[in-house]
Amino acid sequence: QVQLVESGGGLVQAGGSLRLSCAASGRTFSSYAMGWFRQAPGKEREFVAAISWSGGSTYYADSVKGRFTISRDNAKNTVYLQMNSLKPEDTAVYYCAADPKGGSSPAAVRLGPEYDYWGQGTQVTVSS
Repeated sequence: QVQLVESGGGLVQAGGSLRLSCAASGRTFSSYAMGWFRQAPGKEREFVAAISWSGGSTYYADSVKGRFTISRDNAKNTVYLQMNSLKPEDTAVYYCAADPKGGSSPAAVRLGPEYDYWGQGTQVTVSS
């Protein structure tokens, strides 16, 4: 069993930055692909970013490409999401997720069902 705990959310003005962290329990974190998803009120959950088990491959939604950066520190069992140039439309609850399969494919890591474990979420609010 893996437990994921997100932190780093908050209120920020448009154009600002936040860094989300997701701390994972378990000794096999380094073998997991990790992803970030978000869900805004009244909308479906959507993919934001993902990273392979080694950190060698990263994937982004078009809406955040060039503004967000996903990274991981396997020694600390933590994955990060650096969010720059934030926009009001980035407002959502952000969730991290773990894929014990290590990421089946670049397409699969963009899909929620690929992931077996989810955190409780952290709120990000961007004011205009």
